[in-house]
Amino acid sequence: MHRVEKPQHQLIMQYSKASKPINILLVEDNPGDIRLTKEALKEGKIKNNLNVVMDGEEALLFLKKGGDHKDSPEIDIILLDLNLPKKDGREVLSEIKTDPVLKYIPVIILTTSSAEQDILTTYSNHANCYIMKPVDFNQFINVIRRIEEFWLTIVKLPSQLC
Repeated sequence: MHRVEKPQHQLIMQYSKASKPINILLVEDNPGDIRLTKEALKEGKIKNNLNVVMDGEEALLFLKKGGDHKDSPEIDIILLDLNLPKKDGREVLSEIKTDPVLKYIPVIILTTSSAEQDILTTYSNHANCYIMKPVDFNQFINVIRRIEEFWLTIVKLPSQLC
């Protein structure tokens, strides 16, 4: 029987994922949602470093290593709320997805908005998925765990993000 070997870049990507934690950027202004997300990811299966910023301007500075964030880590995945102070999540998403370096980072919209226009706008700006935050504590924890399971276990990310 013929043995199929994995391409070298897949082996490197798997090794690098196993050898270092996934860097997550949570862009969220609600302290309760930040706490729940931290709790859900702490109990998860994947080693991760959760970085939190509370407004859109700070998110872009963090990603572009500006201001106080010159030593910020390379981010593997972004959890982005839409309703943020200073610069809202729609604007942040648009800037990320038009930036030649940042555009490859998966952006998961995690918001309370169920407005059809928000869903359409975010997908038009190349959001990777749109998830409405549940109001129930247990459902919220479950959503975060499913995000982790899918995006950090099942999905294969480009190797430059690993």
